[in-house]
Amino acid sequence: MPPPSRPRKRRRGGRATEAAAAEADALISLPRDVLDEILTRLGILDAVRTSALSRAWRRRWEALRSLDLSFPRLEDDKDAPKGLGAVDSILLRCPGCVRLFRAADIDEHYAGRVHDWLHVLSRRGVEILDLDFDKGFLPLPTSVFSCGRLTSLSLFGCAIPLLPAGVVAFPELRKLSLVNVRLPDYGEYLIEEIIDASPLLDFLVLTDVSFGGDYIREWVIQAPNLRHFTICSEINYGWVLEDLTSLRSAVIDLWDFVVDSKFAKFLLGVVQVRKLLVVTCNAPIYDEEEQKFEADKEFQNALWTDGMCANLHAVQMTGINWRRNEMVFIELILSKARLLHTLSISHGEKIVMPSEDALNELLRYKRASTEAQVLFKGKET
Repeated sequence: MPPPSRPRKRRRGGRATEAAAAEADALISLPRDVLDEILTRLGILDAVRTSALSRAWRRRWEALRSLDLSFPRLEDDKDAPKGLGAVDSILLRCPGCVRLFRAADIDEHYAGRVHDWLHVLSRRGVEILDLDFDKGFLPLPTSVFSCGRLTSLSLFGCAIPLLPAGVVAFPELRKLSLVNVRLPDYGEYLIEEIIDASPLLDFLVLTDVSFGGDYIREWVIQAPNLRHFTICSEINYGWVLEDLTSLRSAVIDLWDFVVDSKFAKFLLGVVQVRKLLVVTCNAPIYDEEEQKFEADKEFQNALWTDGMCANLHAVQMTGINWRRNEMVFIELILSKARLLHTLSISHGEKIVMPSEDALNELLRYKRASTEAQVLFKGKET
């Protein structure tokens, strides 16, 4: 009679696997809204990986009613993010809405797919679109204008086309960020039209935006609900600021335009701001004869208005070189801003007078606010 066989011991790994599967199956019994929230917070790549948890989780992510698709560049990505290769498959397998689409370092290989992606995203009601092109100002397809439900649009490193005839762009837009982009001749009117057609716009960034053509035309930035405005440019492209009555903060980096007499007119468009950052460290350096900036009467008279600086609480000036118009502007801030708490200053590479002399002059300026403090940060790093 053969000896009785011993019962086989279960491997610990098998028990752990079964326990994990049981927990996963317990999770799948949660309400659909809760499951959707969990999968959405995971991000699309991790959401797809949940298919390996158990049979119940297989392809559960495909039933999401809303997707957030983000494809950042990872450390092991040599070129464009590897995840971009899965965009077509994801959009095909998951028919739900797409709330957010973010893609970094789009190169020539994927640039041709952007047109089709945008067509699908427009039908899925995309609300947040962030496209970062790798290099060479690759063309942005006109299909971007079909995404009429956008609340946030961020573009980097691309060439933006003109608006097709009869199309009203982005009526629900709240945030617009254009960084290192190119527009064709008359492109300034495209931005003007986008802003004008977006009554809810409250956040605007225009950094290194360049325009084609040989002429600089005046164009209007008019946004009554705008709360923050950043503008950075080597060239004055003819901006005119109007009706920015809700503006609370602004960042201005306009190279030598900051010390130009036209800067006074520009400042009148941001009189509502509470926080102001003025950057002049990017301004070109002139020879000794050209460095003799004088604050002419037009500049001073344009600045010295009753409404100027009325709401300012904090001002930061970086990279200044103690030029005369810069000193006039500092005097304006201190003498007009009755609510001012802090004025922070750092100087640039080519100062036109010793910092000690400039600070002694600054300390003699009249202050409208008894709480105003001047913080000197030394040389801008």
